[in-house]
Amino acid sequence: MKISARNQIKGTVMKISARNQIKGTVKTIREGAVNAVVVICRGNHNPIKADITMESVKELGLAEGKECYAVIKATNVMFATEKIAGISARNQIEGTVVSVKEGAVNGHVTIEDEYGVRVSGSITNEAIEALELAEGKKAVAIVKATDVMVAVD
Repeated sequence: MKISARNQIKGTVMKISARNQIKGTVKTIREGAVNAVVVICRGNHNPIKADITMESVKELGLAEGKECYAVIKATNVMFATEKIAGISARNQIEGTVVSVKEGAVNGHVTIEDEYGVRVSGSITNEAIEALELAEGKKAVAIVKATDVMVAVD
């Protein structure tokens, strides 16, 4: 697997600790001088936007229609109880909470969208309680485009 992270050993096959590895295809690439916004689609629902370097776009051979993965660390996922208007985070994935596991201070929350795609996040127990996140409740996973890495096989 190749990934858009800058510090890696070329030619290595790797497993990574990022909990969220969502398979999709490149729908569009909006190129800039230094970075590009890559839109990754999983069918026709909930596209995921990734802001990565143009160098990574070229190294990964990204083009419209190419299969890839949106890779998101759980610590980069925020949650809300409904979509938020007027926020700079480009990714808001609606779903139902399927798992809540609280630890001493932080917990892990996993939602599943209507197509079976799961997104997990690590947030404080205080946030879990304040948002009343529990299995079966609706929630939205929110991720900045700059927190999404792109990987290819």
